[in-house]
Amino acid sequence: MKKPAASPSLALSTNAVTVLERRYLKRDAEGKVLETPADMFHRVAHTIASAETLLKTGQDAAALENEFYRIMTGLEFLPNSPTLMNAGRELGQLSACFVLPVGDSMEEIFEAIKQTALIHKSGGGTGFSFSRIRPARDVVASTSGVSSGPLSFMKVFDAATETIKQGGTRRGANMGILRVDHPDIMDFIMAKRDQTVLTNFNISVGLTEAFMEAVEKDGEYAIVSPRNKEVVKTMPARKVFEHIVELAWNNGEPGIIFLDRLNRDNPTPQVGEIEATNPCGEQPLLPYESCNLGSINLAKMVKDGDVDWARLKTVVRLAARFLDNVIEVNNYPIPQIAEMTRSNRKIGLGVMGWADLLILLGLPYNSDEAVELGETLMRFITDEARQMSMELAAERGSFPNFKGSLYDQKGSKPVRNATSTTIAPTGTISIMAGASSGVEPLFAVSYVRQVLDNDILVEVHPLFEKIARDRGFYSPELMKLIAQHGTVQDIPQVPEDVRRVFVTAHDITPEDHIRMQAAFQKYTDNAVSKTVNFCNSATREDVATVYRLAYQLGCKGVTIYRDGSRDQQVLSVGKEQTAPEDTVPRETKKQGRKRERPRALRGATYQMTTGCGPLYITINEDQEGLFELFTTMGKAGGCAASQCEAIGRLVSLAWRSGVQARQAVKQMIGITCHKPAGFGENRVTSCADAVAKAIQMHMAQHGEDGVAVKQNGGACPECGGPVEHEGGCCVCHACGYSECA
Repeated sequence: MKKPAASPSLALSTNAVTVLERRYLKRDAEGKVLETPADMFHRVAHTIASAETLLKTGQDAAALENEFYRIMTGLEFLPNSPTLMNAGRELGQLSACFVLPVGDSMEEIFEAIKQTALIHKSGGGTGFSFSRIRPARDVVASTSGVSSGPLSFMKVFDAATETIKQGGTRRGANMGILRVDHPDIMDFIMAKRDQTVLTNFNISVGLTEAFMEAVEKDGEYAIVSPRNKEVVKTMPARKVFEHIVELAWNNGEPGIIFLDRLNRDNPTPQVGEIEATNPCGEQPLLPYESCNLGSINLAKMVKDGDVDWARLKTVVRLAARFLDNVIEVNNYPIPQIAEMTRSNRKIGLGVMGWADLLILLGLPYNSDEAVELGETLMRFITDEARQMSMELAAERGSFPNFKGSLYDQKGSKPVRNATSTTIAPTGTISIMAGASSGVEPLFAVSYVRQVLDNDILVEVHPLFEKIARDRGFYSPELMKLIAQHGTVQDIPQVPEDVRRVFVTAHDITPEDHIRMQAAFQKYTDNAVSKTVNFCNSATREDVATVYRLAYQLGCKGVTIYRDGSRDQQVLSVGKEQTAPEDTVPRETKKQGRKRERPRALRGATYQMTTGCGPLYITINEDQEGLFELFTTMGKAGGCAASQCEAIGRLVSLAWRSGVQARQAVKQMIGITCHKPAGFGENRVTSCADAVAKAIQMHMAQHGEDGVAVKQNGGACPECGGPVEHEGGCCVCHACGYSECA
């Protein structure tokens, strides 16, 4: 292959080279690096330009290869990581994000797991809606059993992802979404309170307009069975909203997405409904769709103290053509994805270096001028990308599902791509470009970045260092002081006008974050990936305010993070840090510690009738909530008494370690044994079920909702399957046992 003509010198930072060598450059069987960064960009440019020949566009493929090479080596534009890794290589899978459907049958669920493994193996991330799966304890007619619910299957997906680990180049990443009107929504909201579960998932609650209206009016909203679409109950919307806020405040999850808003902008409603996004939430996709993303480095789009609009236009047009070409040369992991992707041809052109651009223009991130420029700039990018899509349609044809699309309904000219723009998190490609991430503010003026299995990269913002040297206030001691603080706002040695421009994520208010996200969302086809940062002392009401503001300003989703609320952070500031362990904030190291027992506790004792006799259950509380549970069996000794004692000890340990009461109830309620007792609402199917019902009674006395469960007739003494009352007798459909036979 002939290499491109003269190109700009490739100036990569030490950190960028480290990332490239670890993740992107070709290696031999022994792990030896076989290409330079320039070789990688040549490989990518040649592969993507080859689509011109495949499509017989009449364009000069060699000339376009040279242009693609220039914008990448000039760090003006970079595609998503799979394209850089895999273009021109055997794997050939170039897309970052996929959405797979998850049906309600065992066959559909495990087919999705198989497809997930294939996608992860190829280097992609996956998003799912688990809203079609019937809730836990719901009836399964085909087996006369009960469903285990969405969360149990999410754990299977999580385990599969953990096993694959994407060949060591990109870790498995999933987005799990559940509609807010699903019967299991409360358990889903609290699923990641324990940070050791679902570690390969981000989770978000899919909020509806009806729910948000009910939140504002402090009203009820309908909970709908996915099995038969019937309303099974109503719930207080504000209480559910407060639980979402509480868990997000606790550790950043779940996030929220506004489902109705996503579907109002769904460009192909005739094809299907959008129910999920990619792992970071910025790319809503139909089932089996994929999207390839790329980002323009805005820090390179400045000339004479202003935005270089002419150069930006050129790069947008080249990048849009580049991303459309990716669709042609991509090697898709499964046939369904190939068909759907080529039918809608979605691309997602975004930006990075937004904070750098503002610094170069002398605009504080939290200023009205910055918000206005964000709107103007993103409108320009989307308009130019869409214009290029129209020209590509004239040259190559529109996307196959154009007829009946929103474009068709509005009388638009044919376009090549159903969507053109997306604001993605730029992560490692922003390190490569030496740019700030996405549309985020600076995380810190000086910071430690931890990536790739705890490798540590130390960075100081180059624009700040340049200004400090040019204006004469640079000193090694000052740089060390800033590295310890992360911010310059409380350092008087830094001039006031410099402090005003070099604001960081924690120097601005959460409302400032949302206003900037909304500004870019206004003119972005898909969605905007952005984190709203809160200081550690932020309140739950602060989080609730931001969620409401995001809804009011037209955002499509929100992810928040309260500093120090997780066990490990990718970006860390503060103390001098020399090892990965030191990147764990001190306050989060304390999380997970068991509460100590005070000398006195308040509580109540409940008598429950079981098939083994009366069971007395004592529930005690401390000032933080439920603390311990004791059981006493009316007939001392025996297997039942020992099992109940074990249950009490484990429940007590769980509560003292931070597990919610509902989670304990969920695990025990409805467990069956061969000696159920009682009838109707008073029926107790086992000792474990009795403990769960006692906890529910205690919760009800404090105004908390319990866990619903479909009752059955106990467990079959022969096979352990569920037995049901039929014809005045208990029958097991699993093995045919009948109590009356």
